[in-house]
Formats: sequence, structure tokens, C-alpha cells
Amino acid sequence: MTTLISIVLVIVFAFLSAIHFYWLIGGRSSSQAVFPTKDDTTIPKMPGVIPTLIVACGLLAIGLFISLKAGFFYIPIPSFLDKYGLWIIAGIFILRAIGEFNYLGFFKKIKHTKFGRNDTKYYSPLCLIIGILIIILSSHSVLQST
Repeated sequence: MTTLISIVLVIVFAFLSAIHFYWLIGGRSSSQAVFPTKDDTTIPKMPGVIPTLIVACGLLAIGLFISLKAGFFYIPIPSFLDKYGLWIIAGIFILRAIGEFNYLGFFKKIKHTKFGRNDTKYYSPLCLIIGILIIILSSHSVLQST
């Protein structure tokens, strides 16, 4: 079961990373509703090259880390990362699902924009599901090591 969860998560992170690399090289398809604004008439100020590169590489690194923890390959990593890495990643995604109470997450105030609707339907649920699946992997990893 955890192998299947790991494979699904690796595919999801590879896909999300690929989308960000696509935007990095200038692609703009589907980019109008992925950045929060106060209303639909405001044109979002898209992040620059460096933030997009950081997110793309971060998502790819998370996918590789999950592959590593699933045993698909081995490289030595610091013990702190080995022990707490999945928990940290799960926390990040669950916090993203909860949101910052303004533009992001289930508890946002601004829900009427294109981004707000997409966030409620797709982005926040995806983050919550990712967080829960990673908690399952983390719990299984803890159980195996004891």
C-alpha cells in the first residue's frame, strides 16, 4: 500500500514540478487562475524566474525525497532529514491547505475570484490529500523502524 502511495505522490510531484518548469520557460497556458488576486479584474503579478525556479526545484526534490524514503533508490542523507523530512513536508502541505486566512486555503476570506474558486475546488484539497498521504507514509516509516 505504501509503495502505491509513494508512486502516486512521486507522479503528482513530477507533474506539479513540470508545470512550474513550463511556466519558467515562458509557457502561460492555465496560468491566469493560479495566483491570488483581490478580484477578477486585477491582473495578477506573476512571480519572477527565481521564485518559480525555487518552487519547481522544490517540488521535484520532494518527489525525489519520497522516492528515496520509499526505497526506490538509496543515497545517504542526514539523520535529521531521514527522521523528520516526511513530517516536515506533510506539515507544509497541511498548513497550505488550511491557508493564511486571506487568499489561500480552506479558511480564506477572498473566495470569489477565479483563483479562489480553483483553490477551493482543486489546490487546497490536493494539498490536504498530499499532507495526509505523506503522514501515512511517515507513520508507516516510524512503525517499520521500531
